[in-house]
Amino acid sequence: MKIDFQETTDDLAKRINIHSQFGSRDIDEWMLEILDLKPGIKILDVGCGAGKQCFSFYNHLEGNAEIIGTDVSESLLDEAREKNKTIQNAIKFKFLDFNEPFDLPENYYDLVSSCFAIYYAQDIPFTLKEMHRLLAPGGRLFTTGPMPNNKQLFYEIIKEATGKPIPPMPGSSRYASEILASMQTLFSTVDQHIFENPLTFDSVEPFMVYTRASMSEDRKLWNALFQTHEEFEEVMTAIEKTAQNFLRRDGSLVMTKVVGGFIATK
Repeated sequence: MKIDFQETTDDLAKRINIHSQFGSRDIDEWMLEILDLKPGIKILDVGCGAGKQCFSFYNHLEGNAEIIGTDVSESLLDEAREKNKTIQNAIKFKFLDFNEPFDLPENYYDLVSSCFAIYYAQDIPFTLKEMHRLLAPGGRLFTTGPMPNNKQLFYEIIKEATGKPIPPMPGSSRYASEILASMQTLFSTVDQHIFENPLTFDSVEPFMVYTRASMSEDRKLWNALFQTHEEFEEVMTAIEKTAQNFLRRDGSLVMTKVVGGFIATK
């Protein structure tokens, strides 16, 4: 299954900022709590983007870890490398396409993480086998992704605004089904954890910032709703009007992020 998607630095930053501003829970704290990382651990973060999880792991462990972050986007890696300079390049960042064999040492890492990325893999079993191969015996794979009931309000508003069905999203349509099943087949144990974070908007503006950031770059996932820039702007206008109606009706817009954290042990 080929998925034509690549996050940009700007869109990713906007979405992260909305989560931190309007959410009631911190997903990084949740990840660190369920992972219970130990000093001296060797970590590989696949699909690291601009390095958010790598830096979270590094700070939590006060630098007492070997961490490498990989991604297919050179622009996001450049941003991670720039931030890495502030900690004397303590984290290694390199290009890696997880649809190809991983050029990294096998049976080596204590933790392989892939946060909000694994569901963009073309061949899930292949990518998971590569992650499994790189893990040391007893090592863990940690993945996060949207569950089927993730941000229902977001999709309700878009569906009402456009009058069209929501196209299958790579995350919510694959993560709790295809990806979980493949992990359970390959690993000795798989534990599931659920994180819920309501984002509460008292005005339409931040909701629209999130919506634009979510839909602008991954346009090919939404091509049933718009093809051209003009059509995209028409859809945004319709979504904004519908969101205003929801806001007047309910007093606020509450969009709940529902994330699954799967921890698999080799």
